[in-house]
Amino acid sequence: MGILRSFNIGVSGLHAAGAGMGIIGDNISNAGTMGFKSSRAEFQDVLATSLKGIDGGDQMGAGTKLAHIKPVMSQGDVTRTESITDLALNGNGFFMVNAGFGRGYTRDGSLNFDKEGQLITGDNYPVLGFQADAKGKITNKIEPIKLGNTTINAKATEDVSVSMNLDSRENVEKFDLLNPDKTSNYSSTLTVYDNIGTARLITLYYNKAENNTWEYHACVDGKDAQGGKEGQMYEMASGKLMFNDKGLLQEKVEGKNAFNFNKGAAQGQKIKFDWGKTIKEGGEGMDASTQFGSKSTVARHNQNGHTAATLTSLSFNDNGILTAVYDNGESRDIAQIAVAKFENNEGLFKVGKNLFKESKLSGQAATGKPGEGGRGEVLSKSLELSNVDLAGEFVAMMGAQRNFTANAKTLTAADQMLQEVLAIKRT
Repeated sequence: MGILRSFNIGVSGLHAAGAGMGIIGDNISNAGTMGFKSSRAEFQDVLATSLKGIDGGDQMGAGTKLAHIKPVMSQGDVTRTESITDLALNGNGFFMVNAGFGRGYTRDGSLNFDKEGQLITGDNYPVLGFQADAKGKITNKIEPIKLGNTTINAKATEDVSVSMNLDSRENVEKFDLLNPDKTSNYSSTLTVYDNIGTARLITLYYNKAENNTWEYHACVDGKDAQGGKEGQMYEMASGKLMFNDKGLLQEKVEGKNAFNFNKGAAQGQKIKFDWGKTIKEGGEGMDASTQFGSKSTVARHNQNGHTAATLTSLSFNDNGILTAVYDNGESRDIAQIAVAKFENNEGLFKVGKNLFKESKLSGQAATGKPGEGGRGEVLSKSLELSNVDLAGEFVAMMGAQRNFTANAKTLTAADQMLQEVLAIKRT
C-alpha cells in the first residue's frame, strides 16, 4: 500500500510542476503584451492520514496541489510613444470600456478614434469618460468618449477686459467724434466679433474730462457700421472711469452700449467693457486699471468672441482631459478619462483581450477622475508595458523543470521497489 501511495504522490508532484510551468509559460508569452499583469503559482501540501487521529503527530502527506494562481498587479514600466491616443496609468486604477459582456477594465491604453469619432480600444470597445458640456466644462456624466461635431459655431463678443494706465498728467480734452484722434488723450484698438463671427476693429478713445475722471468712447469705422460711411468713426459705446487721489479705480459708469454692425450682423449687440474690479465694487484698486503719473499704455486686453472654426488637433493632458484645438486658435475640453479602482485588484476576473471584469472578490468599481481618491494619473503619449520579469521567469522555469524531474524520479524509484516485490513471488 505504501509503495502505491508513492506513485500517487509522485503523480501529484508532476501535475503541480506541469501546472506551474504553464503559468510561467503564459507569463513569458505575454512579456510584450501592453498592460499585462503576470501571475504566480501557489502550491499546498495534501494530507492523507494521521496515524494518531485527532491527537496529531505522525501525519502522512499525500503530495501537493496547485492551490492558487495569484495575479501580480504591480506597475509595469512606461514607454513613450508618438500617438496622442496612447495613454498609460501611473498608479492604481483601470481604464473603463463597454465590452461585449458589460463593463470591462483594462490597463492597456492603446486607443484610437474610429470613423465616427469615438475613442475605442483595439477590439473596438468604447472607452468611457466624463463628458464636457457645451462650454467645455467637465461634468460628472459618464459616457463613451466621442468627438462629436468637429466644428464650433461663431461666438459674438460679450465681454472685453482691459488692464491699462492712464496718464494723470494729461490736460483736459473735450472729445469730438468728427476729429477723435486730436480730441482724445489716448487711444487703443482691439478686435471683437459679431454674432456671425465677423471680425470687427474697435478703437477705444480716452479723454480726460476733469481731474481723476476720464471718458471712454468705443468707436468703429463706418465700413463696419450699419448705414455708416467709410473713413468716419461711429460711437457704439461710452462711459466714465473715475479714480481716487491715489490713482486707483474708484468707480465705473456705463453710458450707451449698442453695437450696430453691418453685413448681416444682429443689431444692438451688447459688449461689456471691464477695466477691473473697482473700489466701490469691493476691489483694492491695484488689480484694476490705474491713473498714475506715467505714460498711458495698455498692458493687456482680452475678449471672449471667436469665428466659426474646424478641428485641427487633439491632445490629452496628464489629468486625462481630451482637448480639441481649432483653426481659429480656440481650444475646448471634450471629455476626461474615467478611472476605476477596486478594494482588491487581485480579485478581478480575467476575460482575455487585456480585459478584467469585477467579481465578488474584487468588490465593486469606484469610479472617479485621474489623480483623485488614490487613483493613478494618466500619462499621455505613453503606454504601460507588461510587468513580466523575464529574468525571474527563467529562474522560476528552471526550478519548475527541476521539480518535475525530481517527481519523475520518485515514480522511477517506486516502480523499482514494486518490481522487487513482484520478484519475490517469482523466486
